[in-house]
Amino acid sequence: MSFDQLGEELEARKQQSLYRQRRILQSPQAPEVQVDGKNYLAFCSNDYLGLANHPQVISALQKGAEKYGVGGGASHLVNGHSQAHHALEEELAEFTGRPKALLFSTGYMANIGAVNALIDKRDAVFQDRVNHASLLDAGLLSGARFQRYLHNDAKNLETRLQRSEARRKLVVADGVFSMDGDLVDLPAISDAAQRHNAWVMIDDAHGFGCIGKGGRGVVDHFDMTPDQVQVLVGTLGKAFGTSGAFVAGSEELIETLVQHARTYIYTTSMPPAVAEATRASLRLLQQEEWRREKLNHLIQRFRAGCEQLGLTLIDSPTPIQPIMVGESEKAMQMSAALEQQGIFIGAIRPPTVPQGEARLRVTLSASHTEEQLDRLLDALEKAQQECGL
Repeated sequence: MSFDQLGEELEARKQQSLYRQRRILQSPQAPEVQVDGKNYLAFCSNDYLGLANHPQVISALQKGAEKYGVGGGASHLVNGHSQAHHALEEELAEFTGRPKALLFSTGYMANIGAVNALIDKRDAVFQDRVNHASLLDAGLLSGARFQRYLHNDAKNLETRLQRSEARRKLVVADGVFSMDGDLVDLPAISDAAQRHNAWVMIDDAHGFGCIGKGGRGVVDHFDMTPDQVQVLVGTLGKAFGTSGAFVAGSEELIETLVQHARTYIYTTSMPPAVAEATRASLRLLQQEEWRREKLNHLIQRFRAGCEQLGLTLIDSPTPIQPIMVGESEKAMQMSAALEQQGIFIGAIRPPTVPQGEARLRVTLSASHTEEQLDRLLDALEKAQQECGL
């Protein structure tokens, strides 16, 4: 059997402006990067605090490799749980104000593992409509009755919770929605869950480091307690600037994951040196408040500039600032027009976002300067005119 049919489907994606292509980054994560041999000013990295290439983080990685070698060698439950992993888990638990934390190799694995360890076909899972793909996949794979409530709509969630007679009910949402940049309405969502004896799981991948006291994320931002948000997930490859993920919660939750989370049990641990690098980035993240202050200043400056240009933004207080374009072809044209001016921003198209809601997903970093931001705004104005947006 040949793959001709697959080739036809791929060609159709190209015609619909939905074809994805990998670009080769030839420099560290930074505002100025080299991609496919050309230099660009980039606004598409999730390195929100500029820690991915920080000298102290690099030094910690190097020292970690000298002490522990490179590979984890085995799963955490065999022979791969190093002192570096354990120390990082304890520090992440303290950071989140929870009894324990558990490291996973990726954010995708953390979400899949946590959801599937907690619920099965006897249960029900309720997810925000615009949740990250890893959360949606986790719910579908669990076998639980899967329901998607309207975006940030606690009343719609409560209606669905009222109708459920499941053994366990799990409400799942992003802390910061990755394509829109808006915050979960955590107080309302948590209240609805509490009234119907449901657990709340928040994936704060894009919140940690950027919001809350010391960068502690949306739970701290809304002054919520662990009793109101029982399962807290965070990734380390964004504001932390390294790699991997963690789940934080009660001792019972974490021990349940150790026993039942297949994506934790059956995979090699992250390199111990990465854990050491993350310990360094965690210290910087908490200590250097100026990074969040600068980031907030850049966000406000960018939003004011886009308003002057008449560009349509989503109401986002975070480093994720999507410019709504509409059709996929137009988003690709805008991205290409910016690239011609030396600005690197990806076009986000269906199925990542709904049909007709293609966008340029601008992400800001504390490493960007005001001058670089103004250059982006100038380039957007020119691209806007060229593409008739």
